[in-house]
Amino acid sequence: MGITTSTKITKIEEALAFFGVTQTTLSSEEKRSLDEMGYIIYPNLLDKAWVDRLRETFERLVREEGARAGSEFNQENGACRLADLVNKGEIFDGSYTHPKVLAAAYHVIGRAFKITSINGRDALPGSGHQALHADWGPRNLIEPYHILNSVWLLDDMNARNGATRLVPRTHLLAGRPADYLEDPAATHPDQILFEAPAGSVLVYNAHVWHGGTQNTNGQPRRVLHSAYIAREHPQQLDQRKFIRQSTYDRISPAARYLVDV
Repeated sequence: MGITTSTKITKIEEALAFFGVTQTTLSSEEKRSLDEMGYIIYPNLLDKAWVDRLRETFERLVREEGARAGSEFNQENGACRLADLVNKGEIFDGSYTHPKVLAAAYHVIGRAFKITSINGRDALPGSGHQALHADWGPRNLIEPYHILNSVWLLDDMNARNGATRLVPRTHLLAGRPADYLEDPAATHPDQILFEAPAGSVLVYNAHVWHGGTQNTNGQPRRVLHSAYIAREHPQQLDQRKFIRQSTYDRISPAARYLVDV
Protein backbone atom coordinates (compact mmCIF):
# COMPACT_ATOMS: atom_id res chain seq x y z
CA MET A 1 0.00 0.00 0.00
CA GLY A 2 1.39 3.43 -0.90
CA ILE A 3 1.79 6.41 1.38
CA THR A 4 -1.20 8.77 1.39
CA THR A 5 -1.71 12.16 3.03
CA SER A 6 -3.27 10.41 6.03
CA THR A 7 -0.48 7.85 6.45
CA LYS A 8 1.36 8.02 9.76
CA ILE A 9 5.09 7.45 9.42
CA THR A 10 6.75 6.32 12.64
CA LYS A 11 10.20 5.14 11.53
CA ILE A 12 13.13 7.03 10.10
CA GLU A 13 13.68 4.27 7.54
CA GLU A 14 10.20 4.86 6.12
CA ALA A 15 10.79 8.60 5.84
CA LEU A 16 14.17 8.13 4.18
CA ALA A 17 12.75 5.63 1.70
CA PHE A 18 10.00 8.07 0.75
CA PHE A 19 12.62 10.65 -0.23
CA GLY A 20 14.64 8.11 -2.18
CA VAL A 21 17.47 7.56 0.28
CA THR A 22 19.16 4.18 -0.13
CA GLN A 23 22.38 2.60 1.09
CA THR A 24 24.10 3.90 -2.04
CA THR A 25 22.87 7.51 -1.90
CA LEU A 26 26.24 8.41 -0.39
CA SER A 27 29.32 7.10 -2.14
CA SER A 28 32.01 5.34 -0.14
CA GLU A 29 34.20 8.42 -0.62
CA GLU A 30 31.48 10.70 0.78
CA LYS A 31 31.03 8.45 3.80
CA ARG A 32 34.76 8.40 4.38
CA SER A 33 34.92 12.19 4.18
CA LEU A 34 32.19 12.51 6.81
CA ASP A 35 33.88 9.95 9.04
CA GLU A 36 37.43 11.25 8.74
CA MET A 37 37.19 14.95 7.88
CA GLY A 38 33.72 15.70 9.24
CA TYR A 39 32.20 17.28 6.15
CA ILE A 40 31.22 16.99 2.47
CA ILE A 41 30.95 19.77 -0.11
CA TYR A 42 28.36 19.38 -2.87
CA PRO A 43 29.09 21.89 -5.66
CA ASN A 44 26.03 23.14 -7.54
CA LEU A 45 23.54 20.90 -5.74
CA LEU A 46 20.78 23.44 -6.47
CA ASP A 47 19.91 24.54 -9.99
CA LYS A 48 19.85 28.23 -10.89
CA ALA A 49 16.06 28.51 -10.93
CA TRP A 50 15.81 27.16 -7.38
CA VAL A 51 18.59 29.45 -6.16
CA ASP A 52 16.91 32.47 -7.76
CA ARG A 53 13.57 31.68 -6.12
CA LEU A 54 15.21 31.09 -2.72
CA ARG A 55 17.07 34.38 -2.98
CA GLU A 56 13.90 36.26 -3.92
CA THR A 57 11.97 34.65 -1.07
CA PHE A 58 14.78 35.39 1.40
CA GLU A 59 14.71 39.08 0.49
CA ARG A 60 10.91 39.27 0.57
CA LEU A 61 10.82 37.78 4.06
CA VAL A 62 13.48 40.21 5.26
CA ARG A 63 11.41 43.13 3.96
CA GLU A 64 8.11 41.83 5.35
CA GLU A 65 9.41 40.84 8.78
CA GLY A 66 11.59 43.86 9.34
CA ALA A 67 12.87 44.22 12.91
CA ARG A 68 11.29 40.93 14.02
CA ALA A 69 13.14 38.82 11.41
CA GLY A 70 14.68 35.78 13.08
CA SER A 71 12.97 36.42 16.40
CA GLU A 72 11.35 32.98 16.51
CA PHE A 73 14.80 31.57 17.22
CA ASN A 74 17.73 33.99 17.24
CA GLN A 75 18.64 37.53 16.24
CA GLU A 76 22.28 38.50 15.80
CA ASN A 77 24.07 41.83 15.79
CA GLY A 78 25.81 42.24 12.45
CA ALA A 79 23.76 39.66 10.58
CA CYS A 80 20.32 39.44 9.08
CA ARG A 81 18.60 36.31 10.35
CA LEU A 82 15.47 34.40 9.34
CA ALA A 83 13.89 31.54 11.28
CA ASP A 84 11.02 29.02 11.11
CA LEU A 85 11.46 28.57 7.37
CA VAL A 86 9.50 25.29 7.50
CA ASN A 87 6.41 27.50 7.68
CA LYS A 88 7.42 30.17 5.18
CA GLY A 89 6.99 28.58 1.80
CA GLU A 90 7.11 25.39 -0.20
CA ILE A 91 10.34 26.69 -1.75
CA PHE A 92 12.17 25.68 1.46
CA ASP A 93 10.90 22.08 1.53
CA GLY A 94 13.73 20.76 -0.57
CA SER A 95 16.32 22.17 1.83
CA TYR A 96 15.36 19.62 4.47
CA THR A 97 14.24 16.69 2.29
CA HIS A 98 17.10 16.40 -0.20
CA PRO A 99 18.23 12.74 -0.27
CA LYS A 100 21.95 13.55 -0.20
CA VAL A 101 21.61 15.62 2.96
CA LEU A 102 19.23 13.16 4.62
CA ALA A 103 21.62 10.31 3.87
CA ALA A 104 24.47 12.28 5.42
CA ALA A 105 22.39 13.00 8.53
CA TYR A 106 21.59 9.32 8.95
CA HIS A 107 25.21 8.34 8.42
CA VAL A 108 26.49 10.80 11.03
CA ILE A 109 23.74 10.55 13.65
CA GLY A 110 23.26 6.82 13.16
CA ARG A 111 19.72 6.65 14.49
CA ALA A 112 16.30 8.28 14.15
CA PHE A 113 16.53 12.05 13.74
CA LYS A 114 14.42 15.11 13.02
CA ILE A 115 14.88 18.69 11.92
CA THR A 116 16.11 20.91 14.72
CA SER A 117 15.86 24.20 12.78
CA ILE A 118 15.85 25.75 9.32
CA ASN A 119 17.19 29.29 9.40
CA GLY A 120 18.67 31.96 7.16
CA ARG A 121 21.72 34.15 7.74
CA ASP A 122 23.35 37.01 5.86
CA ALA A 123 26.46 38.57 7.43
CA LEU A 124 26.33 42.33 7.00
CA PRO A 125 29.27 44.43 5.71
CA GLY A 126 32.06 44.58 8.28
CA SER A 127 30.43 41.94 10.47
CA GLY A 128 29.76 38.22 10.71
CA HIS A 129 32.90 36.88 12.38
CA GLN A 130 32.24 34.12 14.89
CA ALA A 131 34.43 32.24 17.33
CA LEU A 132 35.00 28.60 16.48
CA HIS A 133 32.26 26.56 18.07
CA ALA A 134 30.38 23.29 17.80
CA ASP A 135 26.58 23.09 17.67
CA TRP A 136 26.64 20.86 20.74
CA GLY A 137 28.09 21.04 24.23
CA PRO A 138 31.10 18.99 25.33
CA ARG A 139 30.95 15.48 23.93
CA ASN A 140 32.49 12.37 25.45
CA LEU A 141 34.19 10.24 22.81
CA ILE A 142 32.09 7.21 23.74
CA GLU A 143 28.90 9.13 22.87
CA PRO A 144 27.29 8.90 19.46
CA TYR A 145 27.10 12.03 17.35
CA HIS A 146 23.96 14.05 17.98
CA ILE A 147 23.70 16.71 15.27
CA LEU A 148 24.39 17.51 11.60
CA ASN A 149 24.14 20.87 9.88
CA SER A 150 24.18 22.07 6.28
CA VAL A 151 24.92 25.43 4.66
CA TRP A 152 23.05 26.19 1.42
CA LEU A 153 24.60 29.00 -0.61
CA LEU A 154 22.23 31.51 -2.19
CA ASP A 155 25.21 33.66 -3.24
CA ASP A 156 28.79 32.91 -4.24
CA MET A 157 30.79 32.57 -1.01
CA ASN A 158 34.45 33.52 -0.67
CA ALA A 159 37.06 34.78 1.78
CA ARG A 160 35.96 38.38 1.24
CA ASN A 161 32.23 38.13 1.93
CA GLY A 162 32.33 36.03 5.08
CA ALA A 163 32.86 32.41 4.10
CA THR A 164 32.11 29.75 6.68
CA ARG A 165 35.27 28.29 8.19
CA LEU A 166 35.68 24.88 9.75
CA VAL A 167 38.49 22.84 11.22
CA PRO A 168 38.54 19.30 9.78
CA ARG A 169 38.74 16.29 12.12
CA THR A 170 37.74 18.25 15.23
CA HIS A 171 34.63 16.08 15.56
CA LEU A 172 37.08 13.40 16.68
CA LEU A 173 38.04 15.42 19.78
CA ALA A 174 36.37 15.36 23.18
CA GLY A 175 35.29 18.54 24.94
CA ARG A 176 34.87 21.94 23.32
CA PRO A 177 37.08 24.37 21.36
CA ALA A 178 37.88 26.41 24.48
CA ASP A 179 39.55 23.32 25.97
CA TYR A 180 42.16 23.47 23.19
CA LEU A 181 42.33 27.08 22.00
CA GLU A 182 43.58 30.16 23.78
CA ASP A 183 41.35 32.30 21.55
CA PRO A 184 38.54 30.50 19.66
CA ALA A 185 37.90 33.71 17.69
CA ALA A 186 41.40 33.67 16.19
CA THR A 187 42.34 32.13 12.86
CA HIS A 188 43.08 28.42 13.27
CA PRO A 189 46.10 27.07 11.35
CA ASP A 190 44.12 24.07 10.11
CA GLN A 191 40.89 25.85 9.20
CA ILE A 192 39.45 25.72 5.71
CA LEU A 193 37.11 28.25 4.12
CA PHE A 194 33.97 27.15 2.31
CA GLU A 195 34.47 29.03 -0.94
CA ALA A 196 31.98 27.89 -3.57
CA PRO A 197 29.43 29.18 -6.10
CA ALA A 198 25.79 29.81 -5.31
CA GLY A 199 23.85 26.56 -5.32
CA SER A 200 26.54 24.63 -3.48
CA VAL A 201 25.94 22.96 -0.11
CA LEU A 202 28.30 22.21 2.77
CA VAL A 203 27.14 19.28 4.91
CA TYR A 204 29.02 18.76 8.15
CA ASN A 205 29.01 16.86 11.39
CA ALA A 206 28.07 19.79 13.63
CA HIS A 207 30.46 18.62 16.35
CA VAL A 208 33.16 19.96 14.00
CA TRP A 209 34.48 23.37 15.05
CA HIS A 210 33.17 26.02 12.69
CA GLY A 211 32.08 29.63 12.43
CA GLY A 212 31.37 32.52 10.11
CA THR A 213 34.06 34.97 9.05
CA GLN A 214 33.90 38.70 8.52
CA ASN A 215 32.21 40.12 5.45
CA THR A 216 34.92 42.55 4.34
CA ASN A 217 33.73 43.46 0.83
CA GLY A 218 30.05 44.03 1.63
CA GLN A 219 28.75 41.56 -0.95
CA PRO A 220 25.73 39.46 0.12
CA ARG A 221 26.41 35.94 1.46
CA ARG A 222 22.88 34.71 2.07
CA VAL A 223 22.68 31.12 3.27
CA LEU A 224 20.19 28.65 4.64
CA HIS A 225 21.07 26.39 7.56
CA SER A 226 19.16 23.11 7.63
CA ALA A 227 20.08 21.19 10.77
CA TYR A 228 19.10 17.76 12.08
CA ILE A 229 19.25 16.33 15.58
CA ALA A 230 18.83 12.88 17.12
CA ARG A 231 15.15 12.33 17.77
CA GLU A 232 15.47 12.00 21.54
CA HIS A 233 16.63 15.62 21.90
CA PRO A 234 14.51 18.80 21.82
CA GLN A 235 14.52 20.94 18.68
CA GLN A 236 16.05 24.40 18.63
CA LEU A 237 12.65 25.56 17.40
CA ASP A 238 9.74 23.50 18.69
CA GLN A 239 7.89 22.81 15.45
CA ARG A 240 4.87 21.40 17.24
CA LYS A 241 4.43 24.83 18.78
CA PHE A 242 5.06 26.77 15.57
CA ILE A 243 3.58 24.53 12.87
CA ARG A 244 0.87 26.19 10.78
CA GLN A 245 -2.13 24.19 9.68
CA SER A 246 -1.49 25.16 6.07
CA THR A 247 2.05 23.76 6.32
CA TYR A 248 0.90 20.55 7.98
CA ASP A 249 -1.75 20.00 5.30
CA ARG A 250 0.72 20.70 2.46
CA ILE A 251 3.71 18.56 3.40
CA SER A 252 3.92 14.78 3.06
CA PRO A 253 3.68 12.33 5.97
CA ALA A 254 7.41 11.71 5.57
CA ALA A 255 8.11 15.45 5.88
CA ARG A 256 5.83 15.62 8.93
CA TYR A 257 7.97 12.90 10.50
CA LEU A 258 11.13 14.89 9.83
CA VAL A 259 9.56 18.08 11.18
CA ASP A 260 8.20 16.04 14.13
CA VAL A 261 4.60 17.23 13.93
